[in-house]
Amino acid sequence: MTGITADGIEIDREFEASADAVFAAWTTPQHFARWFGGEGVDVPLNTLDFAAEPGRPWAAQMRLPDGATIDWAGDVVEVAPPQRFVFTITDRPDEPARGTIVVELTPAGTGTRMRFTQETPGFSSEQQEAVLAGWQSFIDVLEQIATA
Repeated sequence: MTGITADGIEIDREFEASADAVFAAWTTPQHFARWFGGEGVDVPLNTLDFAAEPGRPWAAQMRLPDGATIDWAGDVVEVAPPQRFVFTITDRPDEPARGTIVVELTPAGTGTRMRFTQETPGFSSEQQEAVLAGWQSFIDVLEQIATA
């Protein structure tokens, strides 16, 4: 299922790529900087502090086409290559609340099925729809990286 759930959002996607390639797209800093934000958005490597190590905080600055910036932060919770990656995320780094993202990868035909979930506590349905659309555009770019 892809859509709004009781706890947040969910995206199911299949890739014509190995689980190792999809997992690397999620967890390699250079790849993360390229896909996070989707096409037309820049995450300069010098603003990215990201390592896929459990218990480690991460941070990034997203630069939008209009020149605005968004600061992101969270913590890496679980890293189980190439099946599972769990981390938290917020665009309000000074506040303690974080949504949890779970990425689960399983074999599917000749490729990999990804199940992505994100908690969206306190989000309106419009905010959830925007988050869902945003992540789908991010994952479009992630797919290009994983299948290259």
